[in-house]
Amino acid sequence: MATADGAIAGTTVDHLTETYRAHYRSLLGLAALLLDDTASCEDVVQEAFIRVHSARKRVRDPEKTLAYLRQTVVNLSRSALRRRILGLKLLSKPMPDMASAEEGAYDQLERRDLIKAMKNLQRRQREVLVLRYFADMTEAQVAETLGISLGSVKAYGSRGIAALRVAMEKTT
Repeated sequence: MATADGAIAGTTVDHLTETYRAHYRSLLGLAALLLDDTASCEDVVQEAFIRVHSARKRVRDPEKTLAYLRQTVVNLSRSALRRRILGLKLLSKPMPDMASAEEGAYDQLERRDLIKAMKNLQRRQREVLVLRYFADMTEAQVAETLGISLGSVKAYGSRGIAALRVAMEKTT
């Protein structure tokens, strides 16, 4: 669609309105194949039209408006599913129980003893244990991070845990 000066104009509001009237239901059907509830499908299709309306100057060929809308519906449906999956993962984690004041004090003393014991370890043992158990890395990731072999990670980890066990037994 060219303007009087030969420049290419974007999709017009009238064309977008006609596209809405003609293709709303089919886009809703597309969303329904990707999502499982009607409200989410309607939200996705409405959001798709809002986004295309905002970007209508970039959709230079009015014939491509429907394709652009379809792609937007698919992308928004993917995002909705990702958010839903993330929400389910967060909900599936049990909420921690509140510790009593006594438990909290005991845990704090134990943590202080552990930190003191960690400081007394050899540097490599401490690095391996911190990366392995506090940063939740695999042995291979620890080896790569520290630039040492996998066998060294296992040896430092084993010796470090043994040293911690001895130190923690002395405090109890």
